[in-house]
Amino acid sequence: MGQKINPLGFRLGTTQGHHSLWFAQPKNYFEGLQEDQKIRDCIKNYVQKNMKKHSATKSMKKYSALAGIARIEIQKRIDLIQVIIFMGFPKLLLESRPQGVKELQMTLQKELNCMNRKLKLNVAIKRIAKPYGNPKILAEFIAGQLINRVSFRKAMKKAVELAEQADTKGIQVQIAGRLGGKEIARVEWIREGRVPLQTIQAKIDYCSYTVRTIYGVLGIKIWIF
Repeated sequence: MGQKINPLGFRLGTTQGHHSLWFAQPKNYFEGLQEDQKIRDCIKNYVQKNMKKHSATKSMKKYSALAGIARIEIQKRIDLIQVIIFMGFPKLLLESRPQGVKELQMTLQKELNCMNRKLKLNVAIKRIAKPYGNPKILAEFIAGQLINRVSFRKAMKKAVELAEQADTKGIQVQIAGRLGGKEIARVEWIREGRVPLQTIQAKIDYCSYTVRTIYGVLGIKIWIF
């Protein structure tokens, strides 16, 4: 059971909640879903552009391979959309541009106006206390290492060490594809601690991430207990 279903959807209503909170009529559901996707894409593109512009500076070099976004929560009311960005490294958005949040809010507002939705928009940023305890940020870290031609085994071991420093009870990392540039694709994984995938009450966080390298596309999966 633990490998036949997404661990997050499997635990909805127990240890996991929805990242979008709103109600809509069935005929308007598609528009709301499309609106959520555009908001998320706009935020990710803005942060990545900002990251590339300032990755050359000394203070930003250590974040050059990370977007730092753990998750984006969207709450919709009748006349207001509240967007909460959970980031491991808010410096990516705030240090280089003090007015970064306002610029992002204006960009999102223009995107909504293009969709004929004249609503108020509020953007807030929350910092995650232990960023390397989040699978999305860990996956981005491994992706950056793989792009820089670091051995996948070293990248996985380093990710496990970072997760252990974040006081996690267990972690499993899996990488699939043409590892090391070999012609035959294969799957490699590493596990430390407990990862009870079949227990619904276990608080499992999960991420599936795709990285494009010069020798092909690799898939990264991370489970954190």
